[in-house]
Amino acid sequence: MTTTAVGQAAGTGTDDRSQSHLALTLLALGAAGLVVSLQQTVVIPLLPHMMVQLGTTAAGIQWLFTAALLSGAVATPLLSRFGDMYGKKRMVLIAMGLLIVGSVVCAFATSLGVYIIGRALQGTASAMIPLAIGILRDTFPPEKMVTAIGVVSGTMGVGGTVGMLMTGLIADHTTNPHPVFWITAALGVVALVLIQFSAKDTGVRHGGSPDYIGAALLAGLLVTLLLGISEGPRWGWSSGSVLGLFAAAVALTVVWVIVELEVEQPLVRLPLLVGPKSLTANLISLLLGAALFGSFTLVSNFVQTPADKVGYGLSGSVLAVGLYGIPSALLMTLFSFRTGRIAARIGAAYTLAIGSAFAAAALLWTAAFHAHGWQMVVSNVLQGTGFGIGYAALGTLAVMHVPMSESGIASGINSLVRTAGGSVAGAVTGSILTSQVIANTKIPTLDAYILCFTILGVAALLAAVIAVVHGLRHGGD
Repeated sequence: MTTTAVGQAAGTGTDDRSQSHLALTLLALGAAGLVVSLQQTVVIPLLPHMMVQLGTTAAGIQWLFTAALLSGAVATPLLSRFGDMYGKKRMVLIAMGLLIVGSVVCAFATSLGVYIIGRALQGTASAMIPLAIGILRDTFPPEKMVTAIGVVSGTMGVGGTVGMLMTGLIADHTTNPHPVFWITAALGVVALVLIQFSAKDTGVRHGGSPDYIGAALLAGLLVTLLLGISEGPRWGWSSGSVLGLFAAAVALTVVWVIVELEVEQPLVRLPLLVGPKSLTANLISLLLGAALFGSFTLVSNFVQTPADKVGYGLSGSVLAVGLYGIPSALLMTLFSFRTGRIAARIGAAYTLAIGSAFAAAALLWTAAFHAHGWQMVVSNVLQGTGFGIGYAALGTLAVMHVPMSESGIASGINSLVRTAGGSVAGAVTGSILTSQVIANTKIPTLDAYILCFTILGVAALLAAVIAVVHGLRHGGD
């Protein structure tokens, strides 16, 4: 009897320690995800001011946002592969380290070129999200894994909104952007320390060598595509330079596909990119990535547009951009914890469809109703609900159909296409806003904003339709 009692007590203590460790791991990875998503949007409210300070164009300043997305698109599959080879925790720490270095570079920057270098270093930390999901899948029991993945995935939207609020609070006291980057660096250090002392590498490691050629080709095709889109209005869509960039993007894509099919250990396993079940998750990720990241820039610029001078806009400050986003951040946080239960009842695909539909409603609402502040609040309520549900469910759908040994790279590919979608959306919307301006100014027309919000809303709506079709074909999962 005594032995049994002691054994039960010991077992309970062990279980409590295990639960505490899982909670600490989730806290650390969630904090890191928050910092990563924060750095992606922290410069957005500052772009109009920095454009003037640095003496560049709207298309040029957009690269402060696009550079981070672009480097993330390349680093994500590469570091995911390294994670399978050398350990996911080690790669998470490296990603956070690069974020810290990039933040410090931006904190000292005085020219557009140096800012772009710093932002590119920051952007490589995007690989942290799929690596973290891989750690969660290796560590958490099945009954808790979906909720844990949902929480970390949900930090992508929450961190983006918090980043703009933080920037707004700082910009309310100074026009110098450097303090924002010092704070990002400090938060990165905190997240790095938490991960070092909590997360563990328990997954199986695989041998092999990285696909550097595939990484270089992927970087080349993304750069040529995005450069052609962003510079099309200024250089002319039919100019030799723009047509040459698009031709180079097509050629590099073809070569990249051939290389990925031929090499023994490709950067991106194409069956995980376009397989029967993976294709749905990746298409939705592309569309939702475009909708979320594209909307961040649009809303920031629109809120700060002075209505008394140009006839539209909300005449808000940088701080106002963050304040409008508070409902979105709160709802994203709420649904990142609740979505796991919803997905367990109706399936990840149908849950994702619901989130995408709310996101589409938010963007199409803004396209139609944008004259008053309360209308922007309604949009942010819809947006927080949509992206909170959508991103949490997407993180689960991306890995649920693949073997445990491939969860890291599957999540990495899903993150890659999401980041690529955000990069393309930034380039497309930037191109539209640059090409449709009020006469004798560089200020975009109201119709340009309406068109951009409509395009992003349709993208989110298409994501909802694809998710429903996937659910019908595969029983909700």
